[in-house]
Amino acid sequence: MTLFLAGFFLLIIIFAFILARELRAKNMLIWLPSYICRKKRPTHPGPTHIMFCFVDHFEPRWGKADYNSEVRRVDRWLEDYPKLAKKHRDADGCHPKHCFYYPEEEYRKEHLDKIETLCRQGLGEIEIHLHHEDDTEAGLREKLSSFTQKLHDKHGALSKHPITGKLAWGFVHGDWALDNSEVTGANCGINNELIILREEGCYADFTLPSAPSNTQTAKINSIYYAKDDPNKPKSHNQGKDVCVGGEPWGDLMIVQGPLMLNWKNRKWGLLPRIENSDIRSSYPPSPNRIALWIKAGIHVQGRPEWIFVKVHTHGAQENDMNTLLGESIDAMFSELENNYNDGERYVLHYVSTREMYNIIKAAEAGKPGNPNEFRNYIFPPPDNCPS
Repeated sequence: MTLFLAGFFLLIIIFAFILARELRAKNMLIWLPSYICRKKRPTHPGPTHIMFCFVDHFEPRWGKADYNSEVRRVDRWLEDYPKLAKKHRDADGCHPKHCFYYPEEEYRKEHLDKIETLCRQGLGEIEIHLHHEDDTEAGLREKLSSFTQKLHDKHGALSKHPITGKLAWGFVHGDWALDNSEVTGANCGINNELIILREEGCYADFTLPSAPSNTQTAKINSIYYAKDDPNKPKSHNQGKDVCVGGEPWGDLMIVQGPLMLNWKNRKWGLLPRIENSDIRSSYPPSPNRIALWIKAGIHVQGRPEWIFVKVHTHGAQENDMNTLLGESIDAMFSELENNYNDGERYVLHYVSTREMYNIIKAAEAGKPGNPNEFRNYIFPPPDNCPS
C-alpha cells in the first residue's frame, strides 16, 4: 500500500509538472481564468442566427517567396475558390465570402487586380493587413492613409462612411501584435495604435484570438470596445462589451473569434488542445471544431440569438492550400449548411467582416429579427462588390 501511494503521488507530481510547463509554453495563464469563469449564452426563443466569417491573412510574399511563387499562389485562389464557393449558399442565398486582409507592405497591383475579380463575383472583400516594427505614429498614419486610398482608387475596395465619405475598413495586425502587445515590443512599437486606427478610418479590429501567442488578451470570446492608453501597450486586453441599447465607448471595437479548449482532441491523450479558430492543413476544420465555434456563443450582450463565428487562416501558404481550397473546406461549408441551417434551431448567414460589423451595430441599436436585413446597416458595399 505504501508503494502504491508513493507511486500515485509521484504520478500526480509528474502530471502537475507537465501541466505547468504546458500552461507556460502556450501562454494559457493569460486567458485561462476568463475561460474558466465564462458565462453560458442565455437561452432565447426561436432559432439562433449564425454569422459565419472567414478572415484570411493573405500574404503572397510569405516566406520571402520569389515573384513566380507569388503569382502561382494568387492564381490558385483565382482558379479554385469560385468553384468551391459557388457550390454553397446560406439561408439568404449568399455564397461564402472570403475576407482577403492584404498586407500593405506586399502590395502588387497585379495580385489585387485578380482578387478584385473574386470580389466582383460576390465571393469576398478586401481589407487591411499590416506588418510593421519599430514604427512611428507618423509612419503608421502614412502607411494606412496611402494604402487605403490606393486600394479604393485602383481596385474599388473598401467602404465609405455614409456621412463623411471617409474610407472605412477592418484591420488585422501582422504577427498578432496589435497595440504593441508582443511582450518583447517586437512587430509594432506603437502604444496608441488603437487611437490611430480609429482616426484613420478603421471600424473594427479582427486580429484575435492569437493564442498561443503572448499577444493574446485576457478577454476572450467577446465583442467589445477597447480604450487606448497611449502610454501603455495592449490596451485592448480588457474592455467594455457591446450591448443592446449601448453606445460606442473608448477607441476601437474588437471582434474576436472563438477561443476554446478542445477536450475531444487531447495532447498525449490527457491535455485538451487549444481551439483558436485557425484553419490549417495541420488542423483542418471538423464537425467537432465547428460545434466548439458555435458553443463559444460570441454575441452582443442582450442579443443572444445572433452569434458571430470568425475563423482565420493564412491562405497564401502552399502547405495549406489543398485544405483551404479542397475537400476539407467543402466539407466545412456542407456541415454548416446541413446541421446549422434548418430554420428552426439555426439559421446560417455567410458574411464579410464589414457585414459582420454592420450586424453588430444593428444589434447594439436594438434591431431585432433577421440579421440579413442589416448587412449594409451603416457601411455600404465597396464599389467592387455587388450591391
